[in-house]
Amino acid sequence: MAETMSHAFAPPNYETFRETAEKAVSQAKNTYEKAKVASEQATDLLKETYATAAKGATDYNLKIIEFARANTNTAFDFAQELMEVKHPSELVALSTAHMQERFETMIAQTKELTALAQKVTTETTAPLKAGVTKALKKRSG
Repeated sequence: MAETMSHAFAPPNYETFRETAEKAVSQAKNTYEKAKVASEQATDLLKETYATAAKGATDYNLKIIEFARANTNTAFDFAQELMEVKHPSELVALSTAHMQERFETMIAQTKELTALAQKVTTETTAPLKAGVTKALKKRSG
């Protein structure tokens, strides 16, 4: 069939319909390409966010294991020191010093875990925040 209809059976506004259809197809292709790019960007953003969150969770868990090991060693050291106590006053002094040390250690470990959790949260949400901000700017601009 010829590119354009020029014979007697063609509707009078055939060219207008054809142009409208071509514009619609072009717009659909353009919209599809934009959606495809946005989808790929969102997928990449989610992959990056997941990887960051997984690394952060691993770091946090390793820190907890490190603290548990240190606390266990301290408990065994304390038990060994208790076995060497010869007088009740030594027991009181040793227990008091141990409790003071444990309290200070607990505070320091809690602060460290809190800081690590905040860092992981910030590192995990930063790419999402940047991606959303970028998407909103694109949409409004």
